[in-house]
Amino acid sequence: MVFAMTCAVLGCVKKERGNAAKTIAEANLVQYVNPYIGSGGHGHVFVGANVPFGGVQLGPVNLTEGWDWCSGYHYSDSTIIGFAHTHLSGTGIGDLGDVLVMPIVGEVAVAKGKPEQPDTGYFSYFDHENETVEAGYYRVHLDRYDVNAELTATERAGFHRYTFPESEDSKLLFNLKQGIGWDVSTKTHIELVNDTTLTGYRYSKGWAKDQKLYFAAKLSKPVASFEVFDENKPKEGTSYTGKQIKALLGFSTTADEGILLKVGVSPVSTKNALENLKQEIPHWDFDKTVADAKDKWNHELNKIQVAMGDEVALTKFYTGLYHTMIAPSVFNDINGDYAGDDGKIRNDTSFTNLTTFSLWDIYRGCSPLYTIFQQDRMEDMVQSMLKIYEQQGKLPVWHLVGNETNTMPGYSAVPIVVDAYLKGIPMDPELAYKAVTTSAMRDDLGLDKVKELGYISADGEVESVSKGLEYALADWCIAQMAKELGKQEDYEYYAKRGQNYRNYFDPEVGFMRGRISEKKWREPFSPFTSVHMKGDFTEGNAWQYTWLVPQDVDGLVGLLGGKEAFAAKLDSLFMVEGDMGEEASNDITGLIGQYAQGNEPSHHVTYMYAYVDQSYKTAEKVRYILKNLYANDPDGLSGNEDVGQMSAWLVLSSLGFYPVEPAGGKYVWGSPTVNDAVIRMDNGKTLELTVNNNSPENIYIQEVTFNGKPYSKQFLMHEDIIKGGKLVVEMGNSKE
Repeated sequence: MVFAMTCAVLGCVKKERGNAAKTIAEANLVQYVNPYIGSGGHGHVFVGANVPFGGVQLGPVNLTEGWDWCSGYHYSDSTIIGFAHTHLSGTGIGDLGDVLVMPIVGEVAVAKGKPEQPDTGYFSYFDHENETVEAGYYRVHLDRYDVNAELTATERAGFHRYTFPESEDSKLLFNLKQGIGWDVSTKTHIELVNDTTLTGYRYSKGWAKDQKLYFAAKLSKPVASFEVFDENKPKEGTSYTGKQIKALLGFSTTADEGILLKVGVSPVSTKNALENLKQEIPHWDFDKTVADAKDKWNHELNKIQVAMGDEVALTKFYTGLYHTMIAPSVFNDINGDYAGDDGKIRNDTSFTNLTTFSLWDIYRGCSPLYTIFQQDRMEDMVQSMLKIYEQQGKLPVWHLVGNETNTMPGYSAVPIVVDAYLKGIPMDPELAYKAVTTSAMRDDLGLDKVKELGYISADGEVESVSKGLEYALADWCIAQMAKELGKQEDYEYYAKRGQNYRNYFDPEVGFMRGRISEKKWREPFSPFTSVHMKGDFTEGNAWQYTWLVPQDVDGLVGLLGGKEAFAAKLDSLFMVEGDMGEEASNDITGLIGQYAQGNEPSHHVTYMYAYVDQSYKTAEKVRYILKNLYANDPDGLSGNEDVGQMSAWLVLSSLGFYPVEPAGGKYVWGSPTVNDAVIRMDNGKTLELTVNNNSPENIYIQEVTFNGKPYSKQFLMHEDIIKGGKLVVEMGNSKE
C-alpha cells in the first residue's frame, strides 16, 4: 500500500536492479532535483553535470571571484569563463576548477578579462533563461559567441557538446592556469598528440597544497590549428610545459555544427586518464551519456522513495538527497591506481578510493544517513580513511585530492569510523581501533593539554573550547568501540576523556567558555561574542557551543540544573538576541534567536528536547525550520551546504528522526513531513514508513508501531531500521 501510493504520486517505471531476483519499481525522481537550490545566498553548491559520488564535476565557472563563489558559480552572476572538470560543493573555501574549457568564436584575448570590460578578455555573458540544470546534465547559451554548450559526465570523464555558428574562426580554449578560490597553478603541460587527441596535466597549490591532475581529451572533429600560450604569451610547438599554459584549438564550422569533446581525468597519469576515458565513454553518443548519468542518479535517489504533500516538498527533499551524493568523490582510476597522501602511487582494486572528506560537517547527520542508504559506499569511505591513516599517521581531518588540509577542529573521522563499526559496516576492526586511538593520542592542537589537564588552556590554543568539546565527543566514541572490543582499561580511559566537556563549563555564568587555569576563566566574557579564527569558538559563540555535548545529554542536563532548567535555557536559545561582534564568522547564519541552522554545531540541538520530556518542542522547531529555512529557490539554504550535511539534516528530519549521539545508531524522533517512505538498503532489506494523519496541524507523534507491535523504545534504533519491516507513525495535535 505504501509503495503503491508512492508510485501513484511519483509515477514509476519498472527496472531490473542489482542481484535482486524480483523486479522493483523506480520512480522518475530526477524530475524533482533542482540543482539551483543553494546556488545563491551562501549555499556555495556545485552547479553542473556529474554522477553520484563521481570524480568529475563538470560545470561553469564565473568570472567573479570571492567567498560566495567557492564552487566557482553563483546564481547572481551572468558571466562564464569556461567549464571546469572539478568543483567543490558547499564549502567555505574555494579550490579545484581544473582543466577549464571555453568555446570561442573570433579573435579575442586569451586572458579571461575584467568585469564589465569584455574587450579585456574572452569571457561571455549568459542569461538564466537560456540555461538548463538537471541531475547529470547542464546546458547554457553563451551570448557573446552564439554557442550552445552542453555538458554531462561519468565517474572519471566529462563529455562536452558545443554547437557553433558558421565561422572560419571557431575555437576551443584549454585553460590550465585557471583555478577556483585559493587554487593557483604551479606547473602545467599540454600536448597535441594527433589532430583529435590532447593530453596534459595541471599541478596546483591552494587549500590542497599539492594537487596533481592529469587529463586526456578526444575530439570528434580534427583540429585545424593549434596555438599554445604560457602566461598569455604565445609559444612555439604542439607540446609545452609552463606555469600557466593555455591552448587554442581552431576549427572551421558550419551553422549549428556540433563539436564533441571527451575529457578523462586521473590523479596518477595521462595514460590512466586516457584509459578511464576509453572505458567510461567508448562512443560518441552524447545523449546516451546524459541518459546514463540520469539513470545513475535515478537509481540512487530511488533508494529512498517518499510521498509528500506537494511538488515543492518533493523538490526540496530530492534535491537535498542529491546534494548528499556529490561527495565524497571518486579518487582512483578504473584500474585501481590512486595517489596516496604521501604522494606515492598505489594500486588496489578491492575498494573505491574516495576524497573530499568534509568530516567536521558530515559526521553529524550525513554520514549516519549513508549508513542507512549507502552502506556499500560507507565501506569504501571507511576503507579510504583507514588508508589515509596508514599514509599520514592519523585519520583525515578535512581531506582533499590526496592532501590533508587540517581544516576545522577535532578528529571528526573518529565518530564516523566508530559509528560505522558499531553499525556493522565491514572493516578491519583492529586497524580501525588503532587509527582512532592514534589520532586521539597525538600531542598537537592542544591534545597534550587534554592528556595532562583534561582541558585546553584558552591562552595556549585558539578555538580551545570548540576543540575540547569536539575531542570529548570523539573520545566518547572511542570508548564505545573499546567496550565492544573488550578493551576495558581503554574504555575507562576514553570514557573519562569523554567527560572533559565539564571542564569548559562555568556554573556561575551557565555557559561553556575559555578556561585559563583551574581557577581562572578568560575575561571579558559574553555568550554572544564570536571572534572568527581568533577566539575560543569555531564559527560560533557560547550560546551555540554550550550544547555540543551530544555524547552525554543527561550529563549536560545535570550541569544546567536539571530538566526544567535545561528546557528553559534551550527555550532561551531560540529567542535571545545579542551582538556577536564585527569579527563574527560569516558561517553563523540561519539564526533563530542564537540557534544557527546555517552552521553544523547547532544541527542536533532541536532534538535535545526529547531528553527532557518535551519532544513536542522538537516537533515544532523541526517543522518551522523545514518550512522556513529550506526553500525551492537559489537562496534556499540557510548556510553553506558543506558537502551534504545541510541537506542531510533536511532528509533525515523529513523522515522523522535524527541522530544526536555521535555514534551507535540512536535516532531521536522528530516530526516527519513525509506521508510515506520506502527505504531500500544495500543489505537487501526494505523499511516501509507510513505516517498517518499527517498535516500542518498534526505535527506531534502520538504512537509508533513496528511490524504491527507497539514500538516502546525511546529512540528509533539503527539495528531495527536495517532489519527492514513496516514502521507506522500516528500523528495528531496532542502534545502529550
